[in-house]
Amino acid sequence: MMQQLARLKFTSFALKVPANWQQPSGDPAAKHYGDAFKPSEKMTAPGMPPLFQPASLNKYHTDAQKMHIAKIGSFIDGTCSAICSAWGQWQSLATMAGIIVNGPVAVGGALVGPPLMPLILASAPKSSPMEMKYSNAIANVISTSWLSFTATVKVAGMPWYPMFAALPTPVAPPTPNIPCPFAALVQVPVSISPNIMKMQMIAQLADPMAPFHKELFESICDAFEKCYNLWKVSTMVTNVLGTGPVPTFAPPYVPVGPVLGGVATMAPGGLV
Repeated sequence: MMQQLARLKFTSFALKVPANWQQPSGDPAAKHYGDAFKPSEKMTAPGMPPLFQPASLNKYHTDAQKMHIAKIGSFIDGTCSAICSAWGQWQSLATMAGIIVNGPVAVGGALVGPPLMPLILASAPKSSPMEMKYSNAIANVISTSWLSFTATVKVAGMPWYPMFAALPTPVAPPTPNIPCPFAALVQVPVSISPNIMKMQMIAQLADPMAPFHKELFESICDAFEKCYNLWKVSTMVTNVLGTGPVPTFAPPYVPVGPVLGGVATMAPGGLV
């Protein structure tokens, strides 16, 4: 999905190749231009999907367009595939710890996972020095931005453990939470917004003459945010095991009591 979203965004820029080309006009330029090509070369079919627009239907322009579609399309697909693979690995390894449990309610905690940069670069396009520069900028910014984002993720008063309101035991047994969408957790996704990540990628690349870099970065960042918005509502937080003491448990005088000062931890694999 991320590949299609990035391609759609890039297509929306309607970039023409060759850039800044103008049809020759006047006498004798127009006639000379017209005489330079065979009839079959003057009107040819453009390439699809139209990541780029040909400056005209001249064969040499549509050939240039098809070459750019193949090259840029391959980079978009390879980059998005690498990001999604890294994201999947991160999800399978992510943990939560430091969650405090009082009665049925869980609060706080920290979400921790491996850095995305090496995971992205493991399969990102890097067959040329330019591809390596682009991939490094993308991987570094997404990794740093994701780390900043996950640092904001907290549990805020989630009623995960209803049975912990009253237990007839001195210690609550390890109990999984009631699953909830990731979107239900407190989170501040400012660092992974497209505008911020795009500007950071441009700064990381540090090459204002690099071809189509602004459009490529914006397309990938836009697709990343759209995928995140879908991911956060479809991914469930599960198997957060809570336990803790029941200080008011003192049979036979107080046969049941709530968990106070308990803790909860999610092992890897809890985000599903």
